[in-house]
Amino acid sequence: MSFAETFKALSDPVRREILEMLKTGRLSAGDIAANFDMTQATVSYHLKILKKADLVRETREKNFIYYELNLTVLEEVMVWLSDLKGEN
Repeated sequence: MSFAETFKALSDPVRREILEMLKTGRLSAGDIAANFDMTQATVSYHLKILKKADLVRETREKNFIYYELNLTVLEEVMVWLSDLKGEN
């Protein structure tokens, strides 16, 4: 995992909103796209950035792709930030 990729992914409000949506559980790409006023291709681009940062995982089932949070990366970032802040 690269913190640079993680922070790049988190820097965009659309990607942060996608992560918020995934807090409740896995969603299909279509379900995610339905929440935005943008093309499916644009949503796919944002999902690609989130996958590259390893913030989400994808699972293919038949003709659908489902996305879910990868909490491991988020936990690593939180530990790093906590260490930086000096908390024990």
